[in-house]
Amino acid sequence: MSGNVADSAVSPTTPAQTIPADLSGQMLELDEDDDLEVFSKDTTNTDGGSFNASMQTSPGSMINQYKFDEEEEEEDPGAKDLFITVDNPESHITTIETFITYRVVTKTTRSEFDSSEYEVRRRYQDFLWLRGRLEEAHPTLIVHPLPEKFVMKGMVERFNDDFIETRRRALHHFLNRIAEHPILSCNEDLKVFLSAQAWELASHKKQGPGFLSRMGETVRAVAASVRGVKNRPEEFNSIQEYVESFSQKMTSLDRITQRIVKEEREYLEEMKEYAPTYTLWSGSEEELAEPLKGVANCLDRCFQETEGQVRQLSDCLAPTLHEYVLSTDTLKAVLRRRDNMQAELEAKNEALAAKRADRDADPRERGVVWQSLLGKNPEEARQQRQQRLTGEIGELKEEIDKLEDRVEWANNALKGDWSRWQRSMRSDLKDAFVSTAQKNVDYYEKVRVTHLKPPQPHHTFDTRLVSITL
Repeated sequence: MSGNVADSAVSPTTPAQTIPADLSGQMLELDEDDDLEVFSKDTTNTDGGSFNASMQTSPGSMINQYKFDEEEEEEDPGAKDLFITVDNPESHITTIETFITYRVVTKTTRSEFDSSEYEVRRRYQDFLWLRGRLEEAHPTLIVHPLPEKFVMKGMVERFNDDFIETRRRALHHFLNRIAEHPILSCNEDLKVFLSAQAWELASHKKQGPGFLSRMGETVRAVAASVRGVKNRPEEFNSIQEYVESFSQKMTSLDRITQRIVKEEREYLEEMKEYAPTYTLWSGSEEELAEPLKGVANCLDRCFQETEGQVRQLSDCLAPTLHEYVLSTDTLKAVLRRRDNMQAELEAKNEALAAKRADRDADPRERGVVWQSLLGKNPEEARQQRQQRLTGEIGELKEEIDKLEDRVEWANNALKGDWSRWQRSMRSDLKDAFVSTAQKNVDYYEKVRVTHLKPPQPHHTFDTRLVSITL
């Protein structure tokens, strides 16, 4: 087993942070039907003046001068000890199914691994299994989302090259986020996933919790969700409200971006045929040949720049936005699991209070009287009942102590992971937005220069034709 180094990063844990009020207050308010108006309104300055084509719009004057209030904490390069790469997808066709496997290359200096390098092949369902096991082992840690199981937005064929590459990048990102996590990266199932051969992994999967155990957990979760939580800590109420609002905004932005990418691709398909038409026309119009060729060259350059802009949207901005749409679903699930734990604790405390009240009730209550009617000594029946209740109360106290420890650990884990998630979210969105803005500035500068650059006219009419055409 051998492999190559893969890019990864390790972010140090930091204490939990409160939710900044200004971030949720500044989120975009997008209407369901008019969301595209955000991108179609005339560009104006903050003082109401319209945008002038002659204004300076260089990257240095617009993007590079923009600074965020919070600087990202610098990571210690020496702390990295787990590097993972997902690459080299291969298609497999059997009589039953068709699927894709990806090469997972791991390099590590961790002592718990038997070797420093591994190379295995994994399919999507293996990644899905790993994520499920991580959530089972750490129910209130935020496990990075996987791409959807079936066809993603904009993908017509399930296994076309674009789909496979989009999924490969998402799987690579997923594993590296896990590798960066100080707790999840030490999970035993992750180690098996990265190092075991296919038959070993299949054997390990069978050792998971049985059906009855999973059924019991599901029943308890449903019961807890029905009961609800009576006294959820205020900080988790704030997180819940933030996630709901964040989810709405990210869903709107994701939908808008997908629509823009689709329309831009359709525009590109039409533009691709535009320049050759002018070139063909120039061959049949001797006096207009030069200006027509100039228009064709101009359109060809515009096509190339537009293609780069669309690539930026589809490869950078759209995946990041969609990733955080999926992340909000993960956050909601984590909050539900935390609430289920608290609801179970509250139910046990209510049961304990009921048992104590029953133990301290009047000994002449109906149960003891009924025992006496059956010929049993009332005092003996009362003592037996007291002993039974005392034993049940002791067992409940032990369960409650364990649940209190579990809830406290879960709360602390979620608060710490919430802070880590916020830092990653801000960094990812910052990079995506700034790089997209930079690409837009470059695009409009180059297109503006292309449009305004006068051709080399042989006739006065040529310049007018180009100007009218553009």
